[in-house]
Amino acid sequence: MTALALLIDAAVHIHLAPGYQAGSSGGLGQGTLFLLESAAAVLAAAYVLLRGSRAAYAFAFVVALSAFAAVVLYRYVDIPAFGPFPAMYDPTWFIEKSLSAMAEAAGVVLAGIGFIRAGRTVRASRAG
Repeated sequence: MTALALLIDAAVHIHLAPGYQAGSSGGLGQGTLFLLESAAAVLAAAYVLLRGSRAAYAFAFVVALSAFAAVVLYRYVDIPAFGPFPAMYDPTWFIEKSLSAMAEAAGVVLAGIGFIRAGRTVRASRAG
């Protein structure tokens, strides 16, 4: 389920990336950041599916939490461009953005649960 949440997040960002790239006059465009986030989400999903270790779930947790924090932050706070990063304030919720945020939030919760459960499995195998 963690991997599915991350893959939904990645798919939405890949779909939206071209429309957000046009606004960048220099530095990193928001579309490029969306593609980088998508790559991280796909890598985290693959890591969880292939290993299912505490490290895999920790990575998935960080990826999902960072994406969720960014979408909520830039929804409610108008942060100006800084360094190579564009201003990404977007005060609206629309279907794709909402779907992505829900998948990210689910990914945070599911990765946290996976992290705890993977730790219990390791302890149980050491005790047995």
